[in-house]
Amino acid sequence: MITHLDDSNNPNMVDVGEKQPTKRRAVARSVVYLPPEVLELLEGDEIQSKKGPVFQTAIIAGIMAAKKTGELIPLCHPLGMDNCHITINFNEQKEVVIECEASITAKTGIEMEALTGASIAALTIYDMCKAMSHNIVIKETMLIEKTGGKHDFKRT
Repeated sequence: MITHLDDSNNPNMVDVGEKQPTKRRAVARSVVYLPPEVLELLEGDEIQSKKGPVFQTAIIAGIMAAKKTGELIPLCHPLGMDNCHITINFNEQKEVVIECEASITAKTGIEMEALTGASIAALTIYDMCKAMSHNIVIKETMLIEKTGGKHDFKRT
């Protein structure tokens, strides 16, 4: 069943008015490939670009975007998140791994906020590093886990 269509197949915001608020949490991940010429600029846990610190800026952009998800995605409910936390690390392949965790006590889920936060953090890394190389690839964005609501989910 597609929940964002009414009986006439027109777009429709889901009515959550009768639902009870529950504690909800979601974690999303984006993975970004940076070419060697960008990775060469890595100093400790940060890349400095002409625009400033790349990862710190991406974290702020991701949090700001997560807070605006209801304005960006037409049928998402506007939510006042309880928390949003973004981490940026490297995996074994030296790819950038962004994880966005969002939580709220509400009548509807928070996974779109987590996905938006991770996505915009990845786009911010691209924007801040594109002067060094356009060979940057945002490889994937996915929901890792969600709790609360009707169904929990955990990617295995």
